[in-house]
Amino acid sequence: MIKKNRLSPEEYQQNFSDVHPPFETLNAALVEANRCLFCYDAPCTKSCPTSIDVPKFIKQITTDNIKGSAHTILSSNIMGAGCSRVCPVEKLCEGACVYNLMEEKPIPIARLQRFSTDAAIKNNWQLFERKPSNGKKVAIVGAGPAGLSCAHILSRQGVEVTIFEKENKGGGLMTYGIAAYKVTPQFCDDEVNFITAVGGITIKYQKELGKDISLEQLQKNYDAVYLAIGVGMARQLDIPGENTPGVEDAISFIYTLRNNGFSSVAVGDNVAVIGLGMTAIDAATQAKRLGAKKVTIIYRRTENEKPCTQVELDLALLDGCEVIWLAAPKEVITENGKVKALLCRKMQLGAPDASGRRSPVDTGETFTLEVDMIIKAAGQMPFENLINQYGISNSKGKITLDENCATNIKGVFAGGDAVNGGKEVVDAVQAGKDGAKAILKYIGL
Repeated sequence: MIKKNRLSPEEYQQNFSDVHPPFETLNAALVEANRCLFCYDAPCTKSCPTSIDVPKFIKQITTDNIKGSAHTILSSNIMGAGCSRVCPVEKLCEGACVYNLMEEKPIPIARLQRFSTDAAIKNNWQLFERKPSNGKKVAIVGAGPAGLSCAHILSRQGVEVTIFEKENKGGGLMTYGIAAYKVTPQFCDDEVNFITAVGGITIKYQKELGKDISLEQLQKNYDAVYLAIGVGMARQLDIPGENTPGVEDAISFIYTLRNNGFSSVAVGDNVAVIGLGMTAIDAATQAKRLGAKKVTIIYRRTENEKPCTQVELDLALLDGCEVIWLAAPKEVITENGKVKALLCRKMQLGAPDASGRRSPVDTGETFTLEVDMIIKAAGQMPFENLINQYGISNSKGKITLDENCATNIKGVFAGGDAVNGGKEVVDAVQAGKDGAKAILKYIGL
């Protein structure tokens, strides 16, 4: 039976405290910053999708130029503070650090980045000046990382930007779809406010494309439109019993937790999580931290093919989550209209598929897992119906673009998860930068 409010406020506070604590003093940051070799043609910078000049911002920390360090970071990635908390740095900048080749601990780039950008947000340093308004107007749909990144660059060039956001807060998945022990709702609010403080950016909340506003209206009233609508709910499992109460969508589960608070979220005693991406890890660890006695992750391939990083998997394992490899859901077994168990198929690996990974093949054998809650995290679905409604060229719901970030509709551009199907926050930020550059060229700036 699914229960609520199983932990005390103190336990919630402890379980959802910052998973990667920041440097609390300059001296603590200096110890690590001074280890940096300040490489020429630095691999850490080359591995960053937004091309942050990592050696430069670390060097600025060593000279106590924290404001300059923050400017270096935010010039390349306006959401550098959020990315310092949620980026899988182990496969990006820190994974590329030359210290790894020496079998030594890499420079903690994310914590150093957080040290500088936290100071910028806390002290409300206005590091960028906005050019005078030039009369150009651009509409952006979606106040997530791609939309905010695009808006900030356009605004700095004197463009009046209006963002239409279907939720009542900005930040996109940063606010609603990432584990609460990585970023707090208050931080997300602060970061959005910091970005929009440059001026010239208006966010209109609870305005959903296709419901409250239409693409035709935006085309008529603005010089260009940028679609940063992200992706939707988790992919359906297409198995019997999937719609039984107690079978949750991972994004919806995390959204409710972030939006309504820890004590309001229902969690089972025995929880199964389907999938092993970053969202699946966030759902599994949070279910455990909400008080679930047992959390089992079901993944249809082996550990070698896992989509999450080893750091994220280790976090789930340390929290007490278990993983069953080479297994896929077959049927939700119910009793009295509630989840009783999950019937799973045993899989084996066959030939590589389009992703380059060996595809899972059903062996014909099954096993049963007793559970009272199931969380689906087997990937997210694009807003295919919405995209098709407006005749936007796409591939299975993912918007297709030309080399200028433009759709097949004149004056309409797009970027982020709506185009790539779902990548990292830092990829969305870069997409926003690319989109802004294309739009500035299109409107003659």
